[in-house]
Parts: sequence; structure tokens; C-alpha cells
Amino acid sequence: MKKCHIAYLACTATLLGTGLGAAAPAAGHTAHHVHLVRPGQSIQQAVDAAAPGDTVLVAFGTYRESVTVKTPGLTLRGMGRGTVIRPAAASATTAGTASAAKPAAKPAAKPAAKPAVKAAEGCAESGNGVCVLGTKERHVEDVTVANLTVTGFTRSGVYAMAADHLTVRNVTAERNGVWGIAQEGSLHGFFRGNTARDNGDAGLFLANSVKEEMGAVDTGGTVVERNRLEGNRIGVTVRRLRNLTLAANRLTGNCAAVFVVGDENKPRAGRVTVKHNRIERNNKSCPKTARLDALQGSGIVLTGAEDSLITRNVIRDNVGASPLSGGIVLFKSFVGTPSERNRISDNTLEGNAPADLVNADTAGKGNTFERNVCAASTPGGLCRPADRTRR
Repeated sequence: MKKCHIAYLACTATLLGTGLGAAAPAAGHTAHHVHLVRPGQSIQQAVDAAAPGDTVLVAFGTYRESVTVKTPGLTLRGMGRGTVIRPAAASATTAGTASAAKPAAKPAAKPAAKPAVKAAEGCAESGNGVCVLGTKERHVEDVTVANLTVTGFTRSGVYAMAADHLTVRNVTAERNGVWGIAQEGSLHGFFRGNTARDNGDAGLFLANSVKEEMGAVDTGGTVVERNRLEGNRIGVTVRRLRNLTLAANRLTGNCAAVFVVGDENKPRAGRVTVKHNRIERNNKSCPKTARLDALQGSGIVLTGAEDSLITRNVIRDNVGASPLSGGIVLFKSFVGTPSERNRISDNTLEGNAPADLVNADTAGKGNTFERNVCAASTPGGLCRPADRTRR
């Protein structure tokens, strides 16, 4: 049976939600229902009522609640940017908060190894907007969050822990206190067509764990593509992970555009591909923190990472005086671990300062710079001058 697409396609199935009902399933097929939520109704109640494979469709309007998803195969979809999720009013008791959520069905555990994570209890109460939560033993699988805006939360707009094959697409996450869209301890993620703007830390944050010292997790090919990341402290942070791709994103107005971060733990962070991104004027100024120097004018920064490929990016006019400033920067990690065997090739860089290419990681071995069109590097000799006759 085809899934309903309300407001986009004509569909014969009856909506399941307020005013519930469903068309009879065809023989041999499981019915997947659509739960429609209108302004004044609770998204969380619809999520709690949904079965694996169902869709919770949220109409245009503003919904003041946090939402927790623990049901595998669930799609939480708005009707576009005008579907807005904001924090509940401080004095209100909202039926749709995650504290009222009842337990949902969980998928069977997979035999494959999972990254070590801690249960993210109290996710919504901690100030996150949409929470997608599995456990260390049982990841929540195949959840989709799409076509909505999440704004004004004290921590993250969208936060996932122990998720497998999570899709986040066409989500606007803006003016959240820490991260716009974040994922920890998760595999095979897909983040496409999102806008993360004016968040307190990273627009997109991907990590093994922020609470445990542990080796990098192989994400199984997580993809971050065609997102817009603007006005954040860092556009995208990839922390202690391996095997993922950042492609065709646009990053501007952040303090730093892309951070690939590792440390001395084993396995090392790396095998990250950063390609075909447009990185321009990331010149917002951010003060020093306990882990990082002040940030301004950083394009792509690798610290303590190995075996990564940085290729065919356009990186222009990122200017700052931080030790991490420059178009593409190799730097030792916070604990002094060098970056090794990274390949920086075929990028176009212009107007970055103090230089287009900066190799400040003198202890790093096997890093290569090939066919990068740029004007200035530190140390010198890393650039291939542009062919002026072809302009």
C-alpha cells in the first residue's frame, strides 16, 4: 500500500490522528498510517500512538513542545518551514513534552558491533527540541525527521543518540543554544538539504561521544550533503569519527566552517572526505574556550585526523588572526596528536588569511598538498598558481 502524502498527493487512505481511521490493508501488506497533527494538538501524542513505519505529519503552525522519538521506522514530517517547533512556555504544562511519552516498541538488537553510548535520559527536559533515542543495546532504526523548523531550544534543535540510518532533511535549525542538528553514537546517518543558522556551537555536530574518552567510531558511511550552514560558531564539527563524507555544502558567516577533530585514542579519527563544498567569508569572531583558541576566519581545519581527503572545494575570503585561521589548516590536536597521511588536492583557494594553505602540524607525517590553486601558503611552496591566461 502506498504511503499517504497529505497536501502533496491525492490518497485514498483515511488519516489517522485526531479523528482516527485507516483504510484496510491489502492482503499480505502491513498498513502504514499517517497521523495528522494540527495546531493546538500534541505532536508527542501522535508519535506515541504511531507504530513502526508510520508517518506523523505536522501541519503549518507553531507547536510549543519537545518531541521524543523511540519508534523505529517512524517519519516525523512537517509541511515545510512554516511548521515550527519551539520550547514550551515556562509556565505552561504541555501534554506533548517528552516527560509524558510512553515507551514505544524497540527494534531487535543487531549482531553487528555498536558504538558505546550512554542512555540519553531526559533529552527533552535538557533543552533539546526533537530527540531521536535508541539505547546502547538497541539502536533506533530508520527514523526520518523532515520539512520543519526547530528553533529557540537551550541545547539542540534536533538531537539523536544511538540511531541507525537516521535521515534529517529539509530541516531549519536556528538560534538554538548549542547545536542545530546533532548526532552521537550513531551509524549510517544522512543529512541533506538542511539549514543550520545562528546556533551557539556547531550547526551540524557529529561525534562518537561527548561524555566518554574513546576511540573513533566508524559511521558506516554517514553523508552530510547540500546543507546551508550560516552564522554558527562552527559550521560542521566531525569529532572522533571515521568513514563519512561532507559534500556540496555551503558554509558562510561562521567563525569556522569545518572541523575534523581527533585525539590520541584508538582507532584514530579520520577517513573523512570533504569535497565540492563552497566555503566563503567565515569571519565571525568567537572567543576562546577551554578546548579551543579564539576562532575567526577558519575554512577547513584538521586536528589529530588521519587518512582524510580534502578535494575540489572552493574556499575564499576566510580571514582571521587565530592560530587556526586560514583556508585549509592542519594543526595538532588539543592533546598534541599530529594529523597524518591526509591528502589535500585540487582545491581552489583565494583571499584567505594568514594563508590559503597552512600546515602548522610540523610533527604530522605523510600529509600531501597537490594541485591546489592558491596564492599563499605557510610554509611556502604548497600552492599551484592560478593560470591567469584562462581568465
